[in-house]
Parts: sequence; structure tokens; C-alpha cells
Amino acid sequence: MASDHDRLNRYLNEALATERALIATLDAHIAMTPRGPYRQLLERHLRETRAHAQVLSARTSGGANLVNLALGLAESTAGLLLSVAKGPLDLLRGGPDLQEKLLKNAKDECATEALEIATYDAIEALATQLGDIETATLARTHRADEERMLADLRELIPSLVAEVAEDTSSFPIHGYDELNAGQVAARLSELSQADLATVLAYERARRNRRAIVEKAEQLTATEPWAGYDTDSPAEIIDRLNASLAGAVRDYESRHQRRVAILEAAQRELSGSA
Repeated sequence: MASDHDRLNRYLNEALATERALIATLDAHIAMTPRGPYRQLLERHLRETRAHAQVLSARTSGGANLVNLALGLAESTAGLLLSVAKGPLDLLRGGPDLQEKLLKNAKDECATEALEIATYDAIEALATQLGDIETATLARTHRADEERMLADLRELIPSLVAEVAEDTSSFPIHGYDELNAGQVAARLSELSQADLATVLAYERARRNRRAIVEKAEQLTATEPWAGYDTDSPAEIIDRLNASLAGAVRDYESRHQRRVAILEAAQRELSGSA
């Protein structure tokens, strides 16, 4: 049976494996997080985590034991939380799932901080029992950083939730990332040229699905006049004349296909024949 001193060394190695895994995770999360309070929080904790790992590395007898702990960690629930985020780099471009991903990252980070706090609780308790005041103090110091990070993350989450709602509502097609290519393509003709360009740029940078890209390219055109896409049907019909009727008919038949506008354009063309 392992001695209490062996157990303490194992706990320290577990803490070191967790801190090292968290460094990789924080690096990945920072890469996809826009500048602002959340990114500043991640950058601060990355500095703390690197310092923790350095201190722990100097106090542990790692070697094969640390390698085995790292492998075991990767197979655990904690490992899933600490795995390097593989979010695509196109998240940096924005889009309807960026804020959702950031919120998920923050929730995962909360779970990781709780894990670290519990690990340092165990280290402090055993070190105190063994009279190892230096290790007990180390555990308390590191845990204070983790507790502060957890508190700051929890304080930040409501604002991330609000940003998810704002980001999702502003994208031209609601629930875009849950739709298949056919469903998206079927909705493209309803979009203005500005919204069409937004969707096309997002799709090209992300999944680049052929059906969507080709359909969007086909629909990309010059409006009959500036602001046409934002005009109401009544405003369009009032502005129609023989010189504009052909462009309106061609554009409208490819896009929203509103019957009243098409009929008005045809009347103008028939009257000028």
C-alpha cells in the first residue's frame, strides 16, 4: 500500500497534469475569443496556470508516473473538459455560432476550475496531516487563483448569454448552423444582397457547401436601384416606370418573386410595347 507521502506526490502530479492540460485549452480558447473582458480573463488565468505548472513541476517527482497520470486524465471526464478546443479558425470571422461557442467554453472552464479546486483541497488536507506546511501553503495559494477564476467566470456568463441572443438574432437566417444545405439554399432568394453577401462569406469561410455557395452566387446581382431590397412592395410599385420595369421583373423573378411587383412590372412593359 502506498505511503501517505506517495499519495501526496501522486496528488501533486495530478494537479500538474491538469494544469498542463489547461494551458493548452486556454491557448485554444484565447485564439478564438475576440478582445474584451472575457479574453482578458483567459489571458490572466493562462499566466497563472503557467506559473502553477512551473511551481508544481519543481516539487514533484514526475517521470513515468506523470505520463501515466496524463494518459489517465485524457480518458476521464476531466480530460474531456480539458481537451484542446478544436473550434475552426473561421470562428474568428464571427457568425451565428461564435458566441454560443464562447459560452460553452466558459461553462467548460467553470467545470475545470471546480476540478482544480477539489484537487488542491485534497493536497492541502493531506499535506497538513503530514505536517508539510510548504505544500499546504502552495495548495492554498493555487486554489485561491482557481476560486477567483471560477467566480469571475460565473459573473461573466450572463453577459455571454446575452451576446448569444444578440448574435443569433442579427444573422440573416435564424438557426443557420442547424439547417442542412438544402434548407439554407431554399431561403437564399428571400435575402437582400447585403444579407446574401453575409451568408455567402460565412459559408465559404466555414463549411463551403457547394449547393449553398453556387445558389448564393447565382442570386448575387445588382439591385434595380440602390435600396431596392429594403423598399416595401408599395414603394417599389410606386417607383416603377417603363425604363425600370425590365430590371425589376428580372431581379424580382430570381429573388423574392412577389406577385404584385411582377404583375406591376409586366403592366409597365406591356404598356410600353
